[in-house]
Amino acid sequence: MRNLSDLKLENLAVAVDDDGIATVSLNRPTKRNALDAATIEELVDVFSLLPRAGVRACVLRGEGTHFSAGLDLVEHYHADRSAADFMHVCMRWHEAFNKMEYGGVPVIAALKGAVVGGGLELASSAHIRVADQTTYFGLPEGQRGLFTGGGATIRVADLIGKARMIDMMLSGRLYRGQEAVDVGLAQYLVEDSEAKAYEIARAAAQNPPLSNFAICSAISHMQNMSALDAAYAEAVVAGVVNTQEAAKARLEAFAKGTAAKVKPE
Repeated sequence: MRNLSDLKLENLAVAVDDDGIATVSLNRPTKRNALDAATIEELVDVFSLLPRAGVRACVLRGEGTHFSAGLDLVEHYHADRSAADFMHVCMRWHEAFNKMEYGGVPVIAALKGAVVGGGLELASSAHIRVADQTTYFGLPEGQRGLFTGGGATIRVADLIGKARMIDMMLSGRLYRGQEAVDVGLAQYLVEDSEAKAYEIARAAAQNPPLSNFAICSAISHMQNMSALDAAYAEAVVAGVVNTQEAAKARLEAFAKGTAAKVKPE
């Protein structure tokens, strides 16, 4: 089995600290971290390996002043792709972003500058999004004669609703600041998005890995099910997670702590 250290990365940088916190950095700052085909393949590789590498949480960030300006339009223009070619490109985007959302490792996106088009599709695949005052969100596909291909119709529409997404694509509307938080594009608005993302990642890393796996994969799966199937799946997952040894130990400590505080009259 390959390890993270075996990967030959050119467009991403990956580091894992002693606490099991991974940092995955988009590393094309001169291109505003635009997503070309090679970057997507690296995302597939990295997020395929993270769950098996002892990683407890991940911060996804961008080098430079922008998170990601989305699809590399220069590459797309020069590639002169057929419809079938681009369909397969989109399928690799879905593969990469599904690895993030369903992989079971908490992914916290530290956002700044442009989070537009495919960059917003990437950010929406993270479990938590932290914006700073420079962050702006957009889906400019309509103005460019394009249509989303990396899951925006699934994830962005789920975050903000169909009507707002259509408005963004038709009119080029941008969201930023508190308004972006209010509509659901980010959960936090702070001065330093990376510092807050690491704070959240370290808090999540304290949870039992099996609990995090369920939170960061089962919930998304259940959203794709009927209510009846989701209720059954939730019960099965709860049965496994809530009887793990780590849960028993924490429940015991909680029970003893509570018992110590409640003294009989």
